[in-house]
Amino acid sequence: MQLIKAIVRPDKVDVVKDALVKLSVSGMTVTEVRGHGKQKGHTAVYRGQEYNVSLLPKMEIEMVVSDEIVDEAVRAIIQAARTGEIGDGRVFVLPVGQSYRIRTGEYEQ
Repeated sequence: MQLIKAIVRPDKVDVVKDALVKLSVSGMTVTEVRGHGKQKGHTAVYRGQEYNVSLLPKMEIEMVVSDEIVDEAVRAIIQAARTGEIGDGRVFVLPVGQSYRIRTGEYEQ
């Protein structure tokens, strides 16, 4: 099993979710996050005052998938989230050693 963490633009969450559903990825967690990478933020104007926005709104999508579909899931996320502009996001893949279902205590490896 592998944990896939994808940081994407907020407007790309539904497109990414739909791409993963086509791969039968059923469980995922979506969290609102803020951050920056190469994009480094931007300058905005509010009530006539200019200010720097250094932490931009992003969405983090997390899911655990079987080893067999990791590459396919990563390709689907990248294809769905890509705009070609700086700030499209990142995908991280981490190994999952153990998993337990809280309701039943069932162990998965």
